[in-house]
Amino acid sequence: MRYILALVLLATCLTAPPLSAQTQRGPGAPTLDETLPNGLRLVVYEDHRAPTALHMVWVKAGSMDEVNGKTGLAHVLEHMMFKGTKTLAPGEFSQRVAALGGRENAFTSREYTAYFQQVHKEALFEVMALEADRMQNLSISQEEFAKEIQVVMEERRLRTEDSPNGRANEALMAHAFMSSPVRYPVIGWMSDLESLTAQDARDWYATWYAPNNATVIVAGDVDAKAVRAEVVRLYAAWAKRELPTRRPQSEPDQLGERALVVAAPASNPFFIRAWRSPSLSAQEAVSTRNPKAREMAALAVLSSLLDSPDLGRLTIRLVQEKRLALSVSADAADLSRGPGLFMIEGTPSEGVSLLELEKNMVLEIQKIAQEGIPESELAIIRRQVRASRIFQQDSLFSRAMEAGRLITADRPLSDSADWITLLDDIRSDDVQRVAASIFRADQSTRVELRPLPLSDAPKRSASSAALRH
Repeated sequence: MRYILALVLLATCLTAPPLSAQTQRGPGAPTLDETLPNGLRLVVYEDHRAPTALHMVWVKAGSMDEVNGKTGLAHVLEHMMFKGTKTLAPGEFSQRVAALGGRENAFTSREYTAYFQQVHKEALFEVMALEADRMQNLSISQEEFAKEIQVVMEERRLRTEDSPNGRANEALMAHAFMSSPVRYPVIGWMSDLESLTAQDARDWYATWYAPNNATVIVAGDVDAKAVRAEVVRLYAAWAKRELPTRRPQSEPDQLGERALVVAAPASNPFFIRAWRSPSLSAQEAVSTRNPKAREMAALAVLSSLLDSPDLGRLTIRLVQEKRLALSVSADAADLSRGPGLFMIEGTPSEGVSLLELEKNMVLEIQKIAQEGIPESELAIIRRQVRASRIFQQDSLFSRAMEAGRLITADRPLSDSADWITLLDDIRSDDVQRVAASIFRADQSTRVELRPLPLSDAPKRSASSAALRH
């Protein structure tokens, strides 16, 4: 019966017109964007400049879809995807890609888990078949899980527990948010990793790895029609299924400034301060007429205005001129399924206190809120931000990455072009207004890293298992 249903679905896919094909526009638009009857979305970018192909599969499930007690599960499952299927032995997936002269890896975020292979165009269909196999036929044995969970725990030690910046950022997210699952570390809490089971991984795979929760993205020297036919052939038997309801888990109002100190072996102290920033729902447009979208674009411009390597006010005044800081940075939230933050970070020069550096950084933001920005300066920054967006379109990997991030954030691909249009429309009063409204002390979260002697760092034995990424 299953074989007959697969043939019926295959015939439907091959003969039916696209059920969901978007009308595309702009130089970065895909050649093909279609949703198949089983819910699997296919996006293809034809680019014939070099005989290479990029193949990606994005699953809209990340750490923000996890629950207390099982954090880190999305990332653990990503690791298990390399540990064998019904027909492939553990590690054989990577061996086959390497034998084709390709490279491959995967990554997990709060919003998604993604897998990719880069190969010569003649090897594309072979890696597509390998990926389709593990998307539908993953085998999770107790023995392989027991080994791989140790690798994940070692990854957590290296990237978080032994990293001052990793510790500080983890603490920041956990304190900046109370109810939203964006507060969970993507790697997971160590106590949760220690209690996860192979069955937990199997349940996650069975719950979220479904065609109606996945997107195949192909870019390079390919033929979109041939790619579509191969995707239909490989995924016709992957049955659509009901997905869990994603709860909004809205954040309660923040009732005052939040501050904490993290102590860790480190060479220098530093601080991170974050303010909640606006985010767009799936129904809200990236439009010059949308006030919330304008705020997000103005914050992106403000971020570049503050820490651009050549023109950033914080960089020039606090690092180069006053020499108060070894480094400074500012970062605005991107489009996301969850709430975002605008963050500033600073490492003081020797003899400069954290409070003095932070005071000077905040003063620069307050000056913008009070005086605005000369149009000549804003024009340069706006061109920089716009150019970086356009340059992304020249990279196959960047183009595919942007498409995957937009799709898994429930955003239309047209956001890419609309965002550039919006950036072109941002004016000094937009940046001045957002600087005055967002950066309130009682709405911030501050983390201070207090250095401990480097000799206090734990002595780790060399791991026998290599980390994937």
